Amino acid sequence: MLEIHPDNALDYLHTRGVLEFGDSARVESLAWGVSNVVLRITPENVQAFVIKQSRTQLRTKDPWFSRLDRIWREAQVLRVLESVLPPGVVPRVLFEDRENFLFAMEAAPASHVVWKQLLLEGHTDVLIARQLGRHLAAIHRQTAHRPELLSQFRDIEVFVQLRVDPFYRRVAAASRDAAPHIEALIAEMFSLPVCLVLADYSPKNVLIAGERIVLVDFETAHTGDPAFDLGFFFSHLLLKAVRNSAQFAEYAALTSEFWSTYLRDMAELAQDAPFAPVEIVRRSMGHTAACMWARIDGTSQVDYLEEGQKQVVREFCKSLFREVPAGWNALLARLEKRLQAK
Repeated sequence: MLEIHPDNALDYLHTRGVLEFGDSARVESLAWGVSNVVLRITPENVQAFVIKQSRTQLRTKDPWFSRLDRIWREAQVLRVLESVLPPGVVPRVLFEDRENFLFAMEAAPASHVVWKQLLLEGHTDVLIARQLGRHLAAIHRQTAHRPELLSQFRDIEVFVQLRVDPFYRRVAAASRDAAPHIEALIAEMFSLPVCLVLADYSPKNVLIAGERIVLVDFETAHTGDPAFDLGFFFSHLLLKAVRNSAQFAEYAALTSEFWSTYLRDMAELAQDAPFAPVEIVRRSMGHTAACMWARIDGTSQVDYLEEGQKQVVREFCKSLFREVPAGWNALLARLEKRLQAK
């Protein structure tokens, strides 16, 4: 495999015929996660695009590996999402290079801001949360119980490599008390393969360009339990709330707005057991606990919390396993109380 990087990307694109020999372009590395090389290509005379190539070893302090061919799952999911979401919400795939585990897609506007950065800086916007709730509900609702579609995504090896082992099982190995709860959570999740689950619905993968939202990064997508997507998403929002605890009410409002939008848009499936509101909220709280804790003591750890804040997260997550809250508002109240007592 030819590994693409900023220094050889133009030669690669000329050789492949994507750009004419002699045509110049600006090449920029994009900070999209730790598992791939992502480059924005801005030619002089054509629209900018992005090339993405997978790597076997992820860029983390601890060793972390995954299959190269996960890149094709992402391209496949992008094509499915084009038919599920409004135009422009996900980039269109432009070409694939199977030999080199690389594909190209449309680029988001150069002026975009990553939602993660806005959240870290204390900027909250319930309209973004509402739109994201609508998008995730559309993905879950429109792919639910579609055997012909879901059969394409039943291989969960990459999901296990990138989420279950480095997140859930690593925390379980470090905490004898939490281990039975986490293993039960994994088993329940694997028993509910009912819709397309992205498994990386995260602020770092939400690009904000004015009023437009662009979603990226789908290599962990699989047929699974929608509660994982919800818990994964909420874990990121609540970790930002811990960082900016003086604005806790604002971050809590983001989660409440997301929930109300998501559940409203999922109403047609409310009588279907895996999507029943009480059940999906219950399961999502467990995944929120596991995902939050994993970002403190798992393989991929956040770098924006102080040690005292990390300890609050650990104790909060342990409490969610010991005593499941009565509902989402009770979960928020418990976290706020712990932050106030810090």
